Amino acid sequence: MIIFFVVTQVMLLWFAAFWFIGSWMIPFAAHMAGFSKESLTFKGQALFSLVTDVTEGLAGIAILHRCLSHFHPLPSDWFKFSLRGKWLFDVALGCLMFPFVNQLSQFNLTLLPLMPSTPVTLSSVEQSILARDPVAMALYAIVVSICAPVWEEIVFRGFLLPSLTRYMPVWSAILVSSVAFALAHFNVQRMLPLIFLGMVMGVVFARSRNLLPSMLLHSLWNGFVFLDLMR
Repeated sequence: MIIFFVVTQVMLLWFAAFWFIGSWMIPFAAHMAGFSKESLTFKGQALFSLVTDVTEGLAGIAILHRCLSHFHPLPSDWFKFSLRGKWLFDVALGCLMFPFVNQLSQFNLTLLPLMPSTPVTLSSVEQSILARDPVAMALYAIVVSICAPVWEEIVFRGFLLPSLTRYMPVWSAILVSSVAFALAHFNVQRMLPLIFLGMVMGVVFARSRNLLPSMLLHSLWNGFVFLDLMR
């Protein structure tokens, strides 16, 4: 029961911190400094996104550290990073799933299309790509291919998935943690592909009990999407 309470506490605090930092704290700090993200150059917007992502990630790690302090020392296979093991094959198989994830994205949009009244706008990432700003593109590449995979894998595969295995079979824990992973992106038009992607990364993690393979697969997927935008 105590562990269930800690799992719930960590996830609620993480979601709240993610929302608060990205939607309020960083924008308010920028406002106090006399600027907004929209007023910045492409390079400035990319740096703004990087600072936001790093702040959210560090807040998530701080929450984990604080909430798990009563359970130290943690089991040796928790938050494990290792180059050892035969996990490259699993990562390669995961990469073969990328076209199917794309197909799920299209299917999801068919099920839940954007409302006709929804304005179609380009994200700051897409604008930077269209402008071919190399510095901005490099900063965004760091955000999507390094920062986001590290923070998200620590929370969802490193903490949530193994915690859930105390209450349910591994396959159920993979599914539940994948749904939580998809919900964390706050985008119903991407729910199905994100759930499936989370399940693939969950299987890769469960087979190795090593965060490095799932982080690498996550990074490759985000890089795949980023490169696709550049075409």
